[in-house]
Amino acid sequence: MKRLLKQLVFKYIGQEYQTTDPLNSHEKYKKSGLTEEEALAIQSKIKKAFEEDKIYRDNTICLDILSGHIKENRYKVSQVINTYLSKNFYSFLNEYRIKEAKKLLVSNPTLSVKAIMYEVGFNSKNSFYSAFKKITGLNPNDYRAAANIGFVGQQQEIQMA
Repeated sequence: MKRLLKQLVFKYIGQEYQTTDPLNSHEKYKKSGLTEEEALAIQSKIKKAFEEDKIYRDNTICLDILSGHIKENRYKVSQVINTYLSKNFYSFLNEYRIKEAKKLLVSNPTLSVKAIMYEVGFNSKNSFYSAFKKITGLNPNDYRAAANIGFVGQQQEIQMA
């Protein structure tokens, strides 16, 4: 209960919480048999699939497709995302998509928001706007406008200080 409360407090104030005891952080994984070495190897494959292969751009991506791409058991992949990255699959996926969307909004001012939405893997304007606002606090158009006047960069510098 104390761990759950701590996790909720960290999420509330906007900090990412990663447990120091990931293999025991979820009751449903107690008997999974996943070793720490295996989990770290899977985590590395997941990050490679997202960062190098940019698998998140596939608008049909799901846990099964990711698991097939990295040639790992889907239940173990899910466990690694949930316990080691402290997220569910779709939260993890949306973070990568929105990170790229933010870059494209700033670097390609002539590219429409709708084109960027499709480029990063979203199929629906509602889901894109909802995920974007959840992660950045702004809708894509407001983010682009803020970036154009330098506000977004200033906010990032303030947060890093």
